[in-house]
Amino acid sequence: MEIVVSGIRPTGNLHLGNYFGAIRNFLRLQEEYNCFFFIADWHSLTTHPKPGDITANVRKILAEYLACGIDPEKAAIYVQSDVKEVLELYLYLNMNAYLGELERVTSFKEKARTQPDNVNAGLLTYPTLMAADVIVHKAVKVPVGKDQEQNMEMLRKFARRFNTIYGVDYFPEPASYSFAGEATKVPGLDGSGKMGKSEGNAIYLADDPDTIRKKVMKAVTDSGPTVPDSPKPEAIENLFTLLKIVSSADTYNYFNDRYNTCAIRYGDLKKQLAEDIVAFTSPIREKILGVVSDTVYMDRVAATGAERARESAARTIREVREIIGFRG
Repeated sequence: MEIVVSGIRPTGNLHLGNYFGAIRNFLRLQEEYNCFFFIADWHSLTTHPKPGDITANVRKILAEYLACGIDPEKAAIYVQSDVKEVLELYLYLNMNAYLGELERVTSFKEKARTQPDNVNAGLLTYPTLMAADVIVHKAVKVPVGKDQEQNMEMLRKFARRFNTIYGVDYFPEPASYSFAGEATKVPGLDGSGKMGKSEGNAIYLADDPDTIRKKVMKAVTDSGPTVPDSPKPEAIENLFTLLKIVSSADTYNYFNDRYNTCAIRYGDLKKQLAEDIVAFTSPIREKILGVVSDTVYMDRVAATGAERARESAARTIREVREIIGFRG
């Protein structure tokens, strides 16, 4: 069975963008592939989190994975730092990664611009650690968003370079994967860009109904259309995108018609959107609250997933050592 690998950094609760951009795909993939889903706690160290934050955030993400329907009987769910073999492969890949190509990665340049006092080596070598996470299991598919495409190109380059240097056909070059054919980009509430933690424009799966309503009612809008059938500005298009994701087709069509006839009332749209988001997230939130209180169950899931991941990774590292020349 083909192998799929994907991870998420434990930097807070999962939001709607995570769900529709990744987790929805995970639920499909676990039915058809040998899946490894991990919580990338090593990656989070680039922002220097406190030890307590790492522990708490790992538990949050694990509980939310399980509450969303990822089944530990079907997929290995583990914490990245429980699989030490990843670090060894990370070292080998770094030996064949070059400063110039790492410095040209868009995400690194953006981080260097926005946090000039914390341009650490972990940020620079993020693509090689990401590559190690994936190819340590010899994965063939990685469910990622559009913002990770450059890192995926780097990942394939590192796998190909290893094969070329050592004259082997060992690592596959994993393909980006989305069940719908292309990654879903969920917009935020600030009128531009995608939904994200750092942007402060997210609706979290664990948000209570009142919090969701307050967030949606503060979403950016404009003064409304004055010409029938006029194009929607980005902020308004974002609201309609969210409406299309969580609401019925009839609801979407109603407000779209109101917009096209210049009769739209954004307050009504926001109220409906908020209630539809509440209806969508409430069952997940209730499951999160149940799972997160069962620490014994979560520890067992993480331990079982780590055992499966280590078995896969150890086999790869044994073979990689032999290929490189570290015999015995």
